[in-house]
This record gives sequence, C-alpha cells and structure tokens, in this order.
Amino acid sequence: MQEDTNLIDIAQPKFAIEEIARLGAQQMLAAALEAEVAAYLNQHSHSLTSNGLRAVVRNGYHQERDIATAMGPLRVRVPRTRDRNGETEAFASSLIPKYMRKSLALEEALPYFYLGGLSNGDFIPCFEKLFGQEVRGVSSASITRLKQVWSDEIRAWKQRDLSDRRYCYLWVDGIHFNTRNEERLCVLVAIGATAEGKKELVAVEGGYRESEPSWRSLLDNLKQRGLEDPLLCIGDGALGFWKALRDVFPESKEQRCWVHKTANILDKMPKSVQPQAKELIHCIYQAEKKQKAEEAYAEFIERYEDRYPKAVKCLEKDADVLFSFYSFPAAHWQHIRSTNVIESTFATVRLRTKKTRGHGSMTTTLAMAFKLVERAEQRWRKIKKYQLVEKLFKGVEFKDGEEVKLAA
Repeated sequence: MQEDTNLIDIAQPKFAIEEIARLGAQQMLAAALEAEVAAYLNQHSHSLTSNGLRAVVRNGYHQERDIATAMGPLRVRVPRTRDRNGETEAFASSLIPKYMRKSLALEEALPYFYLGGLSNGDFIPCFEKLFGQEVRGVSSASITRLKQVWSDEIRAWKQRDLSDRRYCYLWVDGIHFNTRNEERLCVLVAIGATAEGKKELVAVEGGYRESEPSWRSLLDNLKQRGLEDPLLCIGDGALGFWKALRDVFPESKEQRCWVHKTANILDKMPKSVQPQAKELIHCIYQAEKKQKAEEAYAEFIERYEDRYPKAVKCLEKDADVLFSFYSFPAAHWQHIRSTNVIESTFATVRLRTKKTRGHGSMTTTLAMAFKLVERAEQRWRKIKKYQLVEKLFKGVEFKDGEEVKLAA
C-alpha cells in the first residue's frame, strides 16, 4: 500500500520542461509544509492525554486547492492536526494561510529564504521556480537594495513613540541563528497583547546570548519611548531578561514558560521515564485550580527527587513564578502559559537553518526577522475574551481564573 504523502513524483517521462519546473516548485512547497507541521507537532509534544499519548497529532490534510502563481497553478494540500484534549488551536500554516488562492509576493518570500540560510546568489533560481515572470530584472544587487530598504524601515520602527501603547501581556524569547562564519546571532523578540486582545510585535533587537545587559538595553529603550509596565511577562527561565525586568519594569509579574520548563526537566531524565513524567507535569499546569497544581507539583517532587534530583531541582528553580497565570482570567491561560506565539513564528525557519550554511550580518538578520514577524502578525489570533483585559488594567483581581467579587 502506497503511503499517503504530501509529496509528488515528478520523475516521470515525457514532462515538458515548463511542467517539470512547475511541479518542482510544487514539490518545494509541499516539503516546506511538511517541515512546518513537523515543527508545530514538536512544539506540542509535551502535551499528553490521560493515557500518556501525544495529545496533538496529525489528522490528514485539508481539501486540495490550487494556488495561482506566475508559472501556473500549484496544487497544495495543507496538513491538518487535532488535539485529543481539545485545548490547542489547530495547526495554521504561515506559508499557505487559510483561504489563500494566490502566491506570496516576492518581498514576502525573501525573509523565509534568507533566514533559511540562502545567499543572494541562491535566491534567484529559487525565485524563478516560484514566481516565474515576476522575477525578471531581479538580481543579487536588487535583493541587496531591498535588504537595505528593510533595514531602514526597522530602524525607523524602533524609534516609534510608545506612550499610547499599553500591554497586558508581554512574551519574550531569544532566537538563535548560525552565521556563515559559524558565530551565533541572537535576536531578542518581544510581543505584546493590547487592551483589544491583539498581539503585536513590540521589539526585535540583536543581543549577546540573551544576556542581562542586552535585555536591559531593549527594555530601557521601550521605557524611554513611553511604554508602561506590562501586567505579566512570559518567558524562559534561562533568560537574563528577568533581572533586567525587575529593574526597568518592577510592577510587572512574571510567568515562566511551561513548554521550556517541561523540555528542560525531561532533558534531565532517561527516555524510558519521560512519558510518565510528562503526564504528571501536564497535570501540574493544566489543573483548574492553583491548589490542585501545587498538589501535583508536590507529587512530582516526591516521586522523582531521589532518582532524578537534577530534574526536580529544575522544576523547583522557578517555583514562585510557575503559577502566576492563576491570577489572570482562565480564558487567557492557553495564551500565557508559554511563549508559543514566538516559537511558532520562528519554528520552521529554525528547523531549516540546521541544514543550511547560515546567515550574514546582524543588521540584515534583524531586518529579515522583522519582516517575517510582520507578516505572521496578520495571522495571530486575538486573546480569547479579550474584554477581560480592560478589567485587569482597572485592577480587578482574579483567583483561579475567576473574577474576585467584592463583598457588597
């Protein structure tokens, strides 16, 4: 029985040259979609059912559709997923958004190619396959000029006034890329949620290994431009971000990312134990009440502290900021327990960079990251029940996700 796949066989005789080129582009697009859904599933691999099985799994494909391109229609099947627990939003491709019937503009595709590790000289043949006549006149020199335009654009964007912005939630993470001289670039990313529930890019800046001075510089710049303290900041416990945050925005509460925390804990345990450990970690942060979460937390420590003390120590490291989300609306928990909004945006690119020769300068990498997120921003879903954000700004308290009613 032939395996169901998103890829096609173009190694058949009597194809016209144009048809081979078109099907080659279709093959490239299918491979990119498969890489994208693989990255999505990997992000949610920590989520388990009550039976210890993966909760987020493949679920075939959406109905085939044609994407109009300069070389003719490309038939695509976008992978589909489902969550057995009903807690995670289904996979949504950043390459082929829902209802898309026309190919990306060349300017929209460039960040994917660049952050994927291609050089200027490699862009042209790739673009010719995807865009056909549209790339006539495009050269390495014109691509270099476009990069400069984007660098100027991000420079102006980074000086914009923020006194009219206020963010309830701020997600932060450091994204690492390899350069051609085998150095590591770190791009610091911050995304905020407005009172209207809209997620938007707040900052993207070059950093040195996610260090405290790098994050302090970023946060100081935001404050100088008028940004108030976000109510809650979500990030990885390994970041130098937190000390900088306490100095620059001392009123902000902290929430450690449970996806990062889960991966760090399991990394210190043998694979044979990981499924059961994952299930118990899941019981901690999926508990409906903080008390139940703390009970599962204590159970994990009791069960594993003798055999796997490093794993337990990793869990205990951030005990005071693992459960901050319980003081916010339950409808928001899915958004604020992790930095998934950042991880999902860069996942496919980071997956591809492992197989390529890396990127150029920090200036160009920042510009490309900025354009990549700018496009992804259009597809980010609003915070559920975002009307509750206004209550948070007014100081209304929440306990176990529910509004605390004041006595009459």
